[in-house]
Amino acid sequence: MRRRLRDERGQATIELVLVVPVLIVLALFLVQVGLVVRSLVLVHHAAREGVRVAAVGGDLERVWEAVVGSSGLSPGATDVDRRIDGDLATVAVTYRDPTDVPLVGALLPEIPVTASATMRREAVDSRRVWPQTGAPVR
Repeated sequence: MRRRLRDERGQATIELVLVVPVLIVLALFLVQVGLVVRSLVLVHHAAREGVRVAAVGGDLERVWEAVVGSSGLSPGATDVDRRIDGDLATVAVTYRDPTDVPLVGALLPEIPVTASATMRREAVDSRRVWPQTGAPVR
């Protein structure tokens, strides 16, 4: 019985050495998934902010500034599309999320994350000026 225990002394160490790299890659993969989910939330928020600007008559440049400025997304990886269809404004945002987590990022390509939002356009009366009090000027 003693002889058998001596032969298995390093077995736990060998098993640990074989399992730890797999666990590390799995943990890094979960971190990358978390970053993609974060980007998804940011893109949805950016689409809502962009459609708010488009609903009050903002042009594509103002919508793009609202999208990038409100979300913190990389301007080079963000595409914005604004459509006006009757009394509805729609903004679609596409973000190419980089996969830059070590080890996992090299295995996965950039992930496109897309969101869109639609809002009814508001009629803006440019003749009225709203002072600080919030009451219309007559």
